Amino acid sequence: MLKIKTGYAEVNGARLYYEIAGSGTAFIMIHAGIADCRMWDNEFEAFAESHLVMRFDMRGYGKSLPVEGEFNIQDDLTALLETLEIPAPAILMGCSMGGGLAIDYALEEPEKVSALILVGSGPAGLELDVEGPDALFAQSEAAFQAGELDRVAELDMQIWFDGRGRGREDVDALARQKAYEMARLVTEHEYKDIGKHVRRSFDKPAAERLPELTMPVLAAVGENDLPYLRLAADYMVEHLPKASKVLIPDAGHLPNMEQPELFRARVVEFLAEA
Repeated sequence: MLKIKTGYAEVNGARLYYEIAGSGTAFIMIHAGIADCRMWDNEFEAFAESHLVMRFDMRGYGKSLPVEGEFNIQDDLTALLETLEIPAPAILMGCSMGGGLAIDYALEEPEKVSALILVGSGPAGLELDVEGPDALFAQSEAAFQAGELDRVAELDMQIWFDGRGRGREDVDALARQKAYEMARLVTEHEYKDIGKHVRRSFDKPAAERLPELTMPVLAAVGENDLPYLRLAADYMVEHLPKASKVLIPDAGHLPNMEQPELFRARVVEFLAEA
């Protein structure tokens, strides 16, 4: 039976929940902005058979409560890895916001990253002329301002989980419900209005620095994800020295939750060649 270590790490004034299992090359899993570390349930134990796997909840997500004051998620990740003494170089797999964080970390600490797996992600500063679900975003903002947190989470599912060209009747009900519960908790934490994330400032945005990342990169994106993110995957493949792309069919913004076997197979293939 797999032994899983769980706990809370004191990081920059916050208590971040984490889980660690396995041994070998470190494999860090960073969740999306509409989820928490549970989004990696289909990958955590599977990859712990061959790697030292660590996943965690960023502050204000899952079991990591928001804390008063300014913070930066990159500083939190750096401090967490140091506190837990995670060996480098490590594989970083991030979804959406988590993928952007993985890119930023790799740009600052390239010697500590052996490979990147970017799921439904794009680099900071990437501007693309593409339509988005603006009406749904506006409805979500109005619902948030009105304190209708259940509606916010449902709209999140329509935008992100169902994705383009699908409705809730077209997706797996259990996976959608799990995603809804994570998104609902994200909204609940955000509604408390505690803490303020402050992005670091750089001379050049990450979108212009991609050629600096020479490690192998896999850009994975769901077939039904937002057009911006599908184009972002293409942009990264064009501008990263060692990048490949995989399109996950019949999947939205969290493709690993919808097509777990296919997603794991593609990651295993990538790591075997990295």
